[in-house]
Amino acid sequence: MPQLTRADLKSIALKTVDAWQRHDIGTLLALHTSDAVVESPMYSTRRGLAEIEESYRALFKSFPDMTFSNEGILIDPPQVAIFIKVGGTHMDDFFGLPGTNRHFDMLTVTWVQVDENGLITHERRVYDFTGVLLQVGVLRAKPAKP
Repeated sequence: MPQLTRADLKSIALKTVDAWQRHDIGTLLALHTSDAVVESPMYSTRRGLAEIEESYRALFKSFPDMTFSNEGILIDPPQVAIFIKVGGTHMDDFFGLPGTNRHFDMLTVTWVQVDENGLITHERRVYDFTGVLLQVGVLRAKPAKP
Protein backbone atom coordinates (compact mmCIF):
# COMPACT_ATOMS: atom_id res chain seq x y z
CA MET A 1 0.00 0.00 0.00
CA PRO A 2 1.40 3.46 -0.88
CA GLN A 3 2.35 5.76 1.96
CA LEU A 4 0.15 8.72 2.73
CA THR A 5 1.31 11.96 1.19
CA ARG A 6 1.75 15.26 2.98
CA ALA A 7 -1.45 16.40 1.26
CA ASP A 8 -3.29 13.34 2.62
CA LEU A 9 -2.09 14.09 6.15
CA LYS A 10 -3.00 17.77 5.87
CA SER A 11 -6.48 16.75 4.71
CA ILE A 12 -6.88 14.48 7.76
CA ALA A 13 -5.82 17.34 10.06
CA LEU A 14 -8.25 19.78 8.43
CA LYS A 15 -11.10 17.24 8.60
CA THR A 16 -10.36 16.76 12.29
CA VAL A 17 -10.48 20.48 13.10
CA ASP A 18 -13.63 20.89 10.99
CA ALA A 19 -15.36 18.02 12.81
CA TRP A 20 -14.36 19.50 16.19
CA GLN A 21 -15.73 22.89 15.11
CA ARG A 22 -19.06 21.28 14.11
CA HIS A 23 -19.10 19.09 17.27
CA ASP A 24 -19.56 16.16 14.88
CA ILE A 25 -18.80 13.19 17.10
CA GLY A 26 -19.63 10.66 14.36
CA THR A 27 -17.05 12.11 11.99
CA LEU A 28 -14.47 12.44 14.77
CA LEU A 29 -14.87 8.77 15.65
CA ALA A 30 -14.73 7.75 11.98
CA LEU A 31 -11.29 9.39 11.74
CA HIS A 32 -9.89 6.94 14.35
CA THR A 33 -9.12 3.23 14.29
CA SER A 34 -11.37 1.08 16.49
CA ASP A 35 -8.53 0.64 19.01
CA ALA A 36 -7.22 4.21 18.89
CA VAL A 37 -5.72 5.86 21.96
CA VAL A 38 -6.40 9.50 22.87
CA GLU A 39 -4.39 11.17 25.64
CA SER A 40 -5.70 14.41 27.09
CA PRO A 41 -4.99 16.46 30.24
CA MET A 42 -8.74 16.86 30.69
CA TYR A 43 -9.98 13.30 30.10
CA SER A 44 -6.83 11.24 30.73
CA THR A 45 -6.10 8.28 28.44
CA ARG A 46 -9.02 6.90 26.45
CA ARG A 47 -8.74 3.60 24.62
CA GLY A 48 -11.14 2.53 21.90
CA LEU A 49 -14.02 4.34 20.26
CA ALA A 50 -16.51 3.97 23.14
CA GLU A 51 -14.22 5.72 25.62
CA ILE A 52 -13.23 8.38 23.09
CA GLU A 53 -16.91 9.04 22.31
CA GLU A 54 -17.70 9.40 26.01
CA SER A 55 -15.05 12.12 26.37
CA TYR A 56 -16.37 14.05 23.33
CA ARG A 57 -19.94 13.90 24.66
CA ALA A 58 -18.84 15.19 28.09
CA LEU A 59 -16.75 17.97 26.53
CA PHE A 60 -19.46 19.26 24.19
CA LYS A 61 -22.06 19.04 27.00
CA SER A 62 -19.92 21.11 29.38
CA PHE A 63 -18.97 23.64 26.69
CA PRO A 64 -21.73 23.60 24.04
CA ASP A 65 -20.46 26.76 22.31
CA MET A 66 -16.88 25.50 22.08
CA THR A 67 -14.99 26.78 19.03
CA PHE A 68 -11.86 25.46 17.34
CA SER A 69 -9.71 27.26 14.79
CA ASN A 70 -6.69 25.94 12.96
CA GLU A 71 -3.58 27.96 13.79
CA GLY A 72 -1.15 25.77 11.84
CA ILE A 73 -0.21 22.25 10.86
CA LEU A 74 3.19 20.55 10.94
CA ILE A 75 3.58 17.31 9.02
CA ASP A 76 6.22 14.64 9.57
CA PRO A 77 4.74 11.50 7.98
CA PRO A 78 3.02 9.54 9.42
CA GLN A 79 2.61 12.15 12.18
CA VAL A 80 0.85 15.49 12.23
CA ALA A 81 0.85 18.28 14.82
CA ILE A 82 -2.19 20.55 14.72
CA PHE A 83 -2.04 23.91 16.49
CA ILE A 84 -5.55 24.97 17.50
CA LYS A 85 -7.10 27.98 19.20
CA VAL A 86 -9.97 26.80 21.42
CA GLY A 87 -12.60 28.75 23.31
CA GLY A 88 -15.86 28.03 25.06
CA THR A 89 -18.24 28.87 27.87
CA HIS A 90 -18.70 26.56 30.86
CA MET A 91 -22.48 25.96 30.71
CA ASP A 92 -22.98 22.50 32.22
CA ASP A 93 -21.38 20.10 34.71
CA PHE A 94 -17.62 19.96 34.41
CA PHE A 95 -15.95 17.54 36.81
CA GLY A 96 -18.73 18.10 39.35
CA LEU A 97 -18.89 21.88 39.03
CA PRO A 98 -22.21 23.22 37.73
CA GLY A 99 -21.97 25.65 34.82
CA THR A 100 -20.41 28.99 35.75
CA ASN A 101 -21.09 30.76 32.43
CA ARG A 102 -17.42 31.74 32.44
CA HIS A 103 -15.52 31.73 29.15
CA PHE A 104 -12.08 30.23 28.54
CA ASP A 105 -9.57 30.52 25.72
CA MET A 106 -6.49 28.38 25.18
CA LEU A 107 -3.99 27.28 22.58
CA THR A 108 -3.51 23.57 22.08
CA VAL A 109 -1.28 21.25 20.14
CA THR A 110 -2.74 17.93 19.06
CA TRP A 111 -0.26 15.34 17.83
CA VAL A 112 -1.70 12.49 15.78
CA GLN A 113 -0.17 9.29 14.47
CA VAL A 114 -1.92 8.02 11.33
CA ASP A 115 -1.91 4.48 9.91
CA GLU A 116 -1.53 3.51 6.24
CA ASN A 117 -5.33 3.71 5.80
CA GLY A 118 -5.43 7.35 6.90
CA LEU A 119 -6.95 6.64 10.32
CA ILE A 120 -5.70 8.07 13.60
CA THR A 121 -4.15 5.40 15.82
CA HIS A 122 -2.85 7.67 18.57
CA GLU A 123 -3.70 11.23 19.52
CA ARG A 124 -2.03 13.30 22.22
CA ARG A 125 -3.41 16.70 23.21
CA VAL A 126 -1.17 19.21 24.94
CA TYR A 127 -2.61 22.31 26.62
CA ASP A 128 -2.73 24.23 29.89
CA PHE A 129 -5.54 22.41 31.71
CA THR A 130 -4.84 24.32 34.93
CA GLY A 131 -5.35 27.55 32.99
CA VAL A 132 -8.76 26.30 31.82
CA LEU A 133 -9.72 25.41 35.41
CA LEU A 134 -8.70 28.90 36.55
CA GLN A 135 -10.64 30.61 33.77
CA VAL A 136 -13.90 28.74 34.42
CA GLY A 137 -13.64 29.12 38.19
CA VAL A 138 -12.84 25.57 39.31
CA LEU A 139 -9.54 26.79 40.80
CA ARG A 140 -8.60 30.13 42.27
CA ALA A 141 -5.15 31.61 41.86
CA LYS A 142 -3.33 33.28 44.72
CA PRO A 143 -1.35 36.37 43.81
CA ALA A 144 2.40 35.94 44.01
CA LYS A 145 4.08 37.54 47.02
CA PRO A 146 6.65 40.22 46.18
